[in-house]
Amino acid sequence: MVCDLDDKCLKKIRQKLLDMLNECKPEIETRFCIAVEEGEAWFLGDLSAIKKAYPKAKNNILNRYQNDSICDTWELLADAIFVGGSSKLKIRGGQAVGREKSTWAEKITPYMDVSKNKSKSFCYFRDKIRELI
Repeated sequence: MVCDLDDKCLKKIRQKLLDMLNECKPEIETRFCIAVEEGEAWFLGDLSAIKKAYPKAKNNILNRYQNDSICDTWELLADAIFVGGSSKLKIRGGQAVGREKSTWAEKITPYMDVSKNKSKSFCYFRDKIRELI
C-alpha cells in the first residue's frame, strides 16, 4: 500500500499500522513506506521523465524544485505541465485535480528511471520493494 501522509501524524499512523499487523495471524511479511510529501515528489525526482511525457513543461518551474522539500508539490508540477497551472486546475475542483494527477501518473511513470530517481522517499520505497524480492 502506498499513501500520502498529508496532514496526518507520522508516528500515530505508523503505530496504527503496526498494531494492525501484530493482530494478523498467521504473521505476514510487510513493509510500510509512508510518503511525507505528495506522490508527485516521486515524479519530480525524475525531471527527464516529466520532460519526455510533457515536452512543453516549463523548465524554470521544474528546476526550482528541491527534491522531497515540503512545499506545494502537486501545485508546482501543475504549474509546470498543466495549461493554466494549478490555479486553473483548482477552479475545476477536487475531482478534476484527482483525474489530472492520475493522468500524470499514467504519462510520466513509463519514462521514469527508477535507478536514477533523485527523490529520497522514492528511493526508500524502491529499496524496500527490492528487499521483498
